[in-house]
Amino acid sequence: MEYKVLGKSGLLVSELCLGTMTFGKEVNESDSIKMIHKFLDEGGNFIDTADVYVGGESERIVGKAIKERRSEIVLATKVRMRVGPHPNDFGYSRRRIMEGVEQSLKRLNTVYIDLYQLHVWDNITPIEETIRTLDDLVSSGKVRYIGCSNFLAWQMMKALAYSDYHNLVRFISVQPQYSLINREMDREVLPLCKEENVGVIPWAPIGGGFLTGKYQ
Repeated sequence: MEYKVLGKSGLLVSELCLGTMTFGKEVNESDSIKMIHKFLDEGGNFIDTADVYVGGESERIVGKAIKERRSEIVLATKVRMRVGPHPNDFGYSRRRIMEGVEQSLKRLNTVYIDLYQLHVWDNITPIEETIRTLDDLVSSGKVRYIGCSNFLAWQMMKALAYSDYHNLVRFISVQPQYSLINREMDREVLPLCKEENVGVIPWAPIGGGFLTGKYQ
């Protein structure tokens, strides 16, 4: 297994990241845990999940699987999507992020998250509130690094500029949809990542199975 430094950080991650979006739904708990252990045994150290995956079940399974091997792993999860029926059960308000990180820590059975990612852009919450909340989480030790997912180039740059101007924590990575059949990131996001030294963690790199010949 080869390893890369993730963005503008000293964090080494395996070139392959194990995504767990379907763990607990399309893949049962037992098989999910076997997959995680096999991945770790082969040298992988990077696991990605989200609080919204299978209603939190993915995080719970990941937490159970890595309990005895936590120190080996760079653990990534996400926040933003709706997780309940109440008005403040989604988004990037200080309240939502603070509650979200505590819930994720509990399900993941850990005291810290290596990479905490903003799942998609939030048109309601000012980026100032979001970044300052994330900075507090890093200062507290509950989060080590922050990243984003599915952001447009201008959204990333707005957040990065605010972080840099106020000397606050900044994104070290972005997680975009990217494959041979989805090349939208080539136009603006990837050049921005190169310029700002932001790591790229593509999701659906085989086009959701399309590039494997799964669909005719």
